Amino acid sequence: AGQVVLAKIDVDAEPGLGTAFQAQSIPSILAVLKGQPVPLFTGAVPEAEVRDVFAKVLEAAAANGVTGRVDVGEAQLAVAATDESGPAEPTEPDAFDKAADAVDAGDWDGADAAFREILTVTPSDEMATAGLAQVAILRRTDGIDPVAAVAAANAGDDLETVLTAADVEVLSGFVDEAFARLTTLIRSSDGDDRNRVRTRLLELFETVGNADPRVLKARTALASALF
Repeated sequence: AGQVVLAKIDVDAEPGLGTAFQAQSIPSILAVLKGQPVPLFTGAVPEAEVRDVFAKVLEAAAANGVTGRVDVGEAQLAVAATDESGPAEPTEPDAFDKAADAVDAGDWDGADAAFREILTVTPSDEMATAGLAQVAILRRTDGIDPVAAVAAANAGDDLETVLTAADVEVLSGFVDEAFARLTTLIRSSDGDDRNRVRTRLLELFETVGNADPRVLKARTALASALF
């Protein structure tokens, strides 16, 4: 339904691309997310596993604000609707386009409303859930200097400063650092402060995607910090 554009490269005809993407064997599958290559897998993989990987790619895309869709023909949509994996997603692509446009425009209220509209139709839509969580981060960090925010958190342990730094780190791709920062704060805090940090960490898990290996690792660390 326009969520993924699939391209096939003939490395014999384009050896430079094979070298650039460090393809060690054929086929080598990778995603390009916001212009950055993300290695996925090599060799023949069962269809169920491929679908699993693509689902995680879409979660990562949503966490990074990539939620638009390309136009596809009616014939392609019909194939998607009768695919053996089940019926096509009932959410209209336009809903994601509206959310993405709002994010691009810095309209946090509009983006929030658009993602909530999607979740009203499909409550289990992981892309919309991650998108909604990301909008909350973007709203909180709007106008904040990321370098200064991280430097301030590294220089002290003020609760607000640390929470802001974690937000900035997730948006900047330093996910492990953000998770570690909040987990460390949970260990040294208690009461309402501790609960607030835990809640923020869970929100960041939603942003990155609950199936992401970094989230699974951080959940283990969180459990250890709490108990």
